Amino acid sequence: MGKLEEFKKLKTIEEYFDFFDIEYDKNLVSVKRFHILKKFGEMLEKSKKEEFENEQKELDFYKFAFYNIYKNFENGYSPSAAEIWDTFSRPSPCRFCLGASSCSSVKE
Repeated sequence: MGKLEEFKKLKTIEEYFDFFDIEYDKNLVSVKRFHILKKFGEMLEKSKKEEFENEQKELDFYKFAFYNIYKNFENGYSPSAAEIWDTFSRPSPCRFCLGASSCSSVKE
């Protein structure tokens, strides 16, 4: 299995840190795990538009993005109440609408 396939199977934030070989503060991660993963997920979604030269360049980008997001939180970034409520007020998109701005199967 290639490294990119390994990456796609990661599930926990600790697995991401281990995969990218990044040291982290366990206390910070226990408090901010949801927010870090949310921001990383947003970055992964945006990166789908990019065309990477090869698998290693793609993984380098993912590591860079993950590391920078973590460092932002380590340096004191805290999402606003509006960002947090916005996260909970929007339903998760179904698998058919994942890239869309809204989910066609959700009744508002």
